Amino acid sequence: MAVSPVPNPAPAIAVVGVSALFPGSTDATGFWRDILAGKDLITEVPESHWLVGDYYDPDPKAADKTYCKRGAFLSPIDFDPVEHGIPPSIMPATDTSQLLALMVAKQVLDDATQGQFAAMDKERVSVILGVTSGQELFVEMGARLQRPQWLQGLREAGVPEDEAQVICDRIAAQYVPWQESSFPGLLGNVVAGRIANRFDLGGTNCVTDAACASSLSALAMGLNELTLGHSDMVIAGGVDTFNDISMFMCFSKTPALSATGDCRPFSDQADGTIIGEGLTMLALKRLDDAERDGDRIYAVIRGLGTSSDGRAMSVYAPLSAGQAKALRRTYAQAGYGPETVELLEAHGTGTRAGDAAEFGGLKMVFGDENPRDDLQWCALGSVKSQIGHTKSTAGAAGLFKVVMALHHKVLPPTIKVDRPNPKLEIEQSPFYLNTQARPWVRGTNHVRRASVSAFGFGGSNFHVALEEYVGPGHRAYRARTMPSELVVLTAAEPAALAAEARAIAGGELPAGTLSYLARTTQEGFDVDRPARLAVVAADEADLAKKLLAAAEAIDRAPKEAFGLPTGVHYAFGAEPGDVAFLFPGQGSQYVNMGADLAMAFDEARGAWDATRLVDMGEPLDRVVFPVPVFTDEDRAAQQRRLTETQWAQPAIGAASLAQMAVLRALGLTPDHAGGHSFGELTALAAAGVLSPEALLRVGRKRGELMADAGGEAAGTMAAVALSAAEMEEHLAGWNLDVVIANDNGPKQVVISGSHAAVEEAERRLQGVGATVRRLPVAAAFHSPLVAPASEPFAAFLAGVKFGKAEIPVYANTEAAPYPSAAAKQRALLASQVSRSVRFVEMIQAMHAAGARTFVEVGPGAVLTGLVSEILKDQPFRAVSLDRKGQHGVTALWHGLAQLAVGGVALDFAALWLAYAPAVDPRAKKKPAFSLPICGTNFGKVYPPKGGTAALPKPNPARAVAAPAPAPAAA
Repeated sequence: MAVSPVPNPAPAIAVVGVSALFPGSTDATGFWRDILAGKDLITEVPESHWLVGDYYDPDPKAADKTYCKRGAFLSPIDFDPVEHGIPPSIMPATDTSQLLALMVAKQVLDDATQGQFAAMDKERVSVILGVTSGQELFVEMGARLQRPQWLQGLREAGVPEDEAQVICDRIAAQYVPWQESSFPGLLGNVVAGRIANRFDLGGTNCVTDAACASSLSALAMGLNELTLGHSDMVIAGGVDTFNDISMFMCFSKTPALSATGDCRPFSDQADGTIIGEGLTMLALKRLDDAERDGDRIYAVIRGLGTSSDGRAMSVYAPLSAGQAKALRRTYAQAGYGPETVELLEAHGTGTRAGDAAEFGGLKMVFGDENPRDDLQWCALGSVKSQIGHTKSTAGAAGLFKVVMALHHKVLPPTIKVDRPNPKLEIEQSPFYLNTQARPWVRGTNHVRRASVSAFGFGGSNFHVALEEYVGPGHRAYRARTMPSELVVLTAAEPAALAAEARAIAGGELPAGTLSYLARTTQEGFDVDRPARLAVVAADEADLAKKLLAAAEAIDRAPKEAFGLPTGVHYAFGAEPGDVAFLFPGQGSQYVNMGADLAMAFDEARGAWDATRLVDMGEPLDRVVFPVPVFTDEDRAAQQRRLTETQWAQPAIGAASLAQMAVLRALGLTPDHAGGHSFGELTALAAAGVLSPEALLRVGRKRGELMADAGGEAAGTMAAVALSAAEMEEHLAGWNLDVVIANDNGPKQVVISGSHAAVEEAERRLQGVGATVRRLPVAAAFHSPLVAPASEPFAAFLAGVKFGKAEIPVYANTEAAPYPSAAAKQRALLASQVSRSVRFVEMIQAMHAAGARTFVEVGPGAVLTGLVSEILKDQPFRAVSLDRKGQHGVTALWHGLAQLAVGGVALDFAALWLAYAPAVDPRAKKKPAFSLPICGTNFGKVYPPKGGTAALPKPNPARAVAAPAPAPAAA
């Protein structure tokens, strides 16, 4: 039964605010950072919740014991009761879910209103949350009421009445006493009620319980509120801090928990789920209203479908057909089919039965009923692999992940899958398990689309469809998730610079200060100040350490420049000269090159989006950023495919264009351009001779023609550790069919020729002590053997528009700038395939023309090393922006640090336009009074301090005799 999209009768709903509190983080940015990093937040149960010695037993059948002792738990967070209108005296009688929900609600309201909440009309603002009916405090208070059972047991054991009463008093003292605030404090609905009360919200306030689908149930109600016009803003989401022993017991006796203590959705090692705790809320408005009001928009909700399983074998067994009903209803409402969805956040609990049933329902709707010609086009995952099953918050946690993925245009990872469950046969489905963060590259045929599922005990099914926001309004600010930051300081004199570095390092540096300093120092970067220091730091402690070390070095030698591999660079009075961009050629490519930049900077990702405009039979990004695979053999196959000339050349061009887009955002344009072999095409694009689209088309054609030139008769290549002069001397006496294809450096050339000739040259070179290495190439490039490729390449170039060069572009074969006439440019470029690359002479010519700062733009750092060898006795600076094995953003910072201290003018402010205005964490006012709270209830007596052993020991004189055994049955 295919989905038949219909016009959506409901208004599109905008997500205008987000907030989150999960294990490992205290806000939305932190949680998104943890998601992208694939951080595992599942740990051993902390003593704040329950003691392993009291309740753990590996035997699943052990009475009143759990066989699992791991989960995901909130860290203690400072709570200011005064700020949130909570008398400190009633905190022990108030479930922690209510207290933490106030904090998360404040975050989402601040985000949605951009700090203008006090001025907004609150009368039509509603709060609807997914909260399961049971709360931890309810269990605690109910336990205190078991006194009759305690007494009965003691009496049956023969304990005297007065002593039994004393013992019961001592047991009751282990629980929070009943008081006036207990009733509201333990009610689930008051989670929403306190928010409405504290923030004076006049719309609907309530909670919904659909078990593990509760938060998407709340979302459904919230969408109805907006659609029907009953509310103008809705705060929807989920709250769950219920991770005490009673919840572990519920999941243990089902049984649903993992015996090995981990949550591995869709993995062949999946053996159950892990429970967690967390809170997340989203602020929702009708899209038209959000655009009218100037709100900042994260994503757009297009449809939400619900269903019940109906009659099934079990009230809690998942049913594929029931889940599929919710999916069909969702896409019918959304107005598009599931075949356009490229990210699906599954319920994905990690239970074998649950995952199999869910995958069956997904495959039914995404594959069987809406087939595509290709396979594995939709990324599938579950945030539960990182935070466990957060129960009533589970759907909202997945929704948060998808909203942020759409907003940042990133496909987030699912961890702990070494191999998919083979029974799913996922390779023959529309889905693949996305086990690493990857750029979400998309063409123009439709916007990015994603969906979220949540299912609950009792057969409750929910599915929601979302799109990225591309309208005329404001996009929400990005969340800062960089793995490192770049701090740049300038001063008129070295002493002043060292003093500023010490002042920063010696002050308080709370979390968030690094990002703040990176922004403010970059925006204040003054290249006209001669004393310049740039530091790449991973965190505040790293920054302080490096600033102090730099200050000491500056004091010792104030006029002496230095650059350290750790990312500390300093210079005084450095002049950059002309800036030359150098572009690498084939051999520099590697799988996932440029992925980090594409996820961090819209400019870089936009360059990859543009590759979808060039038809290569398959999207180029799917070859460069391939779907994750699970064996070394498959990974090697992906690398081999990218090495194929027809893919490698346009891929390197795209990676270089992406880096260049970031540099242009910084205001950096070159005075000269050059490349190595294929890189010469990218240099022409940098100069405006070729458009980006033309570069990709020309690169693809060149690669195809060079691939066609492959085969035994087309020869091979080898790298030799000799100078060109030394190599020429040897070749002159050997009379071999071998030429110098690349003169790369003072001690590096590449020879090219027939297989037999190169093999003989290798033998003779080894005989004279030269180091030689065969290259994995398809033909003897840059030799007469591939000259047949030049003619069809020239014919293809005749149909390509060549513009006027804005800067000199140096030709490999001439070691001089390209001619100005387009016809001569085409002829030179066509002949380059079969002629020698005179890279050494080209760099020397660029230096003679005034180039002093050489920036390698593209994957790797090979050209940077070659330039350093070629110009080692002359004034120059060679800078790479990428190093394989290092995070792409950190590598970029290292490169920009060198450029900044070298005196290159950079408009750093352009890189911060997508982020909220800076706030100095050091200036934040600390509350006069705060109390640490976590997922477990504040003031909870159990576990006793020091564990069970700390409980008062029984008086041996009052030891109670064991009851006599019951008489045997007659």
